[in-house]
Amino acid sequence: MSDDDKEKPAETTDETTAEDPWADAMEEQASSEEDDPWAGAMEEQADEEAKAEAIDLETFDSDSDNGNSKSIDPDLEIILDIPVSISMEVGSTSITIRNLLQLNQGSVIELDRLAGEPLDVLVNGTLIAHGEVVVVNEKFGIRMTDVISPAERIKKLG
Repeated sequence: MSDDDKEKPAETTDETTAEDPWADAMEEQASSEEDDPWAGAMEEQADEEAKAEAIDLETFDSDSDNGNSKSIDPDLEIILDIPVSISMEVGSTSITIRNLLQLNQGSVIELDRLAGEPLDVLVNGTLIAHGEVVVVNEKFGIRMTDVISPAERIKKLG
């Protein structure tokens, strides 16, 4: 090894500490955190999160009876009366604001679905099934043709 090779690592170390603005900024931040009133609150929150208890969630089997069971878990009984919004989506499209402002009575908007394709059945905005329009007692209804399994719905949420 030559004398030049031995001196280079020492020079690099000196340059890093003397001329590295990131090292200076990190040291400054570390010293300012000691005086920071938020630091204590952040540490307290981290401690509380570490103490949080893990919850075991029920897993759904695709071989189950699709929720038609007569025996209902008492914990599930609590949520069964919560109202949800069900909607049917015929199709969708994107248009410019200019075209949106030009719409008037009689305007036709082309959607991304073909006539005769099944509608999307959405519960609170989440796709749960596909179906076709029917008329029941002079009111529109939908006949479910393809229901997405609970396991698939949960996968889409995560």
